[in-house]
Amino acid sequence: MIRRAVFALCVVASALGAQSVEWPVYGADLGATKYSTANEINRANVSTLTKAWEWATGETPNAELRTRPGNFQATPLMIGDTLFLSTSYNRVVALDANSGHQYWSYDPKAYAAGQPPNGTGFVHRGVATWSDGRSRRIFINSRWNLIALDAATGQPIRSFGDTGVVDLTRQLARNGKPVNKHHYTQTSPPVVWKNLVIVGNGVADRLVYPNDPPGDVQAFDAKTGKRVWSFSPVPRDARDPAAKSWENDSWRTTGHTNVWAPFSVDDRRGLVYLPVSTPSNDWYGGERKGDDLYAEAIVCLDANNGRRLWHFQTVHHGLWDYDLPTAPVLATIQFNGRPRDIVAVPTKTGFLFVFDRVTGETIWPIEERSVSPSDVPGEVAAQSQPFPTKPKPFAKQGFSYDDLIDFTPAIKARALELTKDLRFGPLFTPPSRGGTITMPGAIGGAGWGGGAFDPTTGTIYIKATNQPALYKIVQPTRTDSLDAPYAVDLSAQGLRVTMASTDSGQRLPPLPINKPPYGTLVAIDLNTGDTKWNVTLGDTPSIRNHPVLRGLNLPPLGVAGSPGPIATAGGLLFVTGGGSVLYAIDNRDGSVAWSADLGQTAYSTPMTYRTRGGKQFVVVATGAAIGAKLMAFALP
Repeated sequence: MIRRAVFALCVVASALGAQSVEWPVYGADLGATKYSTANEINRANVSTLTKAWEWATGETPNAELRTRPGNFQATPLMIGDTLFLSTSYNRVVALDANSGHQYWSYDPKAYAAGQPPNGTGFVHRGVATWSDGRSRRIFINSRWNLIALDAATGQPIRSFGDTGVVDLTRQLARNGKPVNKHHYTQTSPPVVWKNLVIVGNGVADRLVYPNDPPGDVQAFDAKTGKRVWSFSPVPRDARDPAAKSWENDSWRTTGHTNVWAPFSVDDRRGLVYLPVSTPSNDWYGGERKGDDLYAEAIVCLDANNGRRLWHFQTVHHGLWDYDLPTAPVLATIQFNGRPRDIVAVPTKTGFLFVFDRVTGETIWPIEERSVSPSDVPGEVAAQSQPFPTKPKPFAKQGFSYDDLIDFTPAIKARALELTKDLRFGPLFTPPSRGGTITMPGAIGGAGWGGGAFDPTTGTIYIKATNQPALYKIVQPTRTDSLDAPYAVDLSAQGLRVTMASTDSGQRLPPLPINKPPYGTLVAIDLNTGDTKWNVTLGDTPSIRNHPVLRGLNLPPLGVAGSPGPIATAGGLLFVTGGGSVLYAIDNRDGSVAWSADLGQTAYSTPMTYRTRGGKQFVVVATGAAIGAKLMAFALP
């Protein structure tokens, strides 16, 4: 009895003496490490982790406006025992971090403008926060608006911009033509550094026309909403040295080249690291010949004024939709016996590029290697592309007949039949009129979930997707939103194997064209550039339970998807990878230490925190539209 009482007193004392561990930024910190020092949940006790509470978004499709909320992809912030997050419909919500009880909700009514043209439905991944030490503001970039809210009440800050709202397109006119606001959107949260709110934007790949929305990154005063600086990844002046890389002055009318992904900041030095996407047109560059700087490059800016300091282009003259999809990870490693501040850039290509954070110098050599030319009329593909010598690729690159699905002879025969007239080849084989199978595809390599870095071991953990795409170039019917001589056939991208049931002849759900694994998790030691381990992550029940595969002893399948991992001081990684299971992974070897079936897809990156009461929670967004909910797990 005495022993039990002492134990209870120790637990209470520990809880009262514990300090909270917050998650104040989308990526845990401005360096996007996605690392938490919370260690109450660890390898020794994670097996007892159980669901603590859940909160439902309550959002549904709107038949009148023809809008629908997409996947619930938010990663909340936790500050002062309060969670702040965005929903698919761009609502901003404040919850009690201990119970999930809702404090307030703000609805910008983003759906009133109709469905965004991105093909995914409404999605939004998070918010940002700023404080002057007396009060706190929450910022969300919803469609073409930047909105400032009072963190205590959820009401707009009327002294910010126009009664709480800044129109992000107001100063983006090009060649005398204003931006079409309905073609301008965003899914990733803003970044706040000191008194600046810095935002990128999203532009749907399918929108291709002269003067389509540009990708300017803009910084606004957090107090007033006044624009302080902007940076255009596409040159705006013929005197810019980068303009020479856009032949025939194509920089004057080419849009996109935006930063839709999250980005990161060196807080002490005031350096912003931008992961820039592909120019318009994503798959045909005949009207933008040249390398097209600063597309598909990491660009380092002075956060004070937006001045470019250095850059590195990871893909020249992009033709594969190889946007840099995630925030560059800022880390300090031990290199040649000395600490070195670096920035690590996960990519869709499956390469991890690593640079000196200040100078942009490569940590390990990067070689320019010759690649295949294009035979699409008017296209001039780059003659070479950059290949890092270290680390080795973390995802499958290139496609061959050996990669075709072969669970049964019939399935392999069907795959061979479907692909007999298509082009295969190594990484950077260009799109073609007949169709090129590209690996990784647009949803391949690293996704927007990016990597997580453990500073105690110098290891970065990256979720990878092995999913090809079929890029078939066609001459489209020209419209106001697609005005180009050539474009990709978007309906053909998801190349799949369809089998008929042997019993009824009924068409069954399709299978991937390629072999597993479809998703992996890799650990890379950034001190050496060596891979520590690489494991298959998750499973795909729709494949494992497919009627034509009954009774087969299938290998580990893995799960395809963009969501990434987080790392904790408890020696664990938490990740869904885009599936319906939340995993706790032992960071030593990639083994599964615990898992929970969430009952629905969790296409989101989780987060964790410790409250003032000393309790650690792991929180993950799940579902889409009706049934979307935030789920929290804790020790009993």
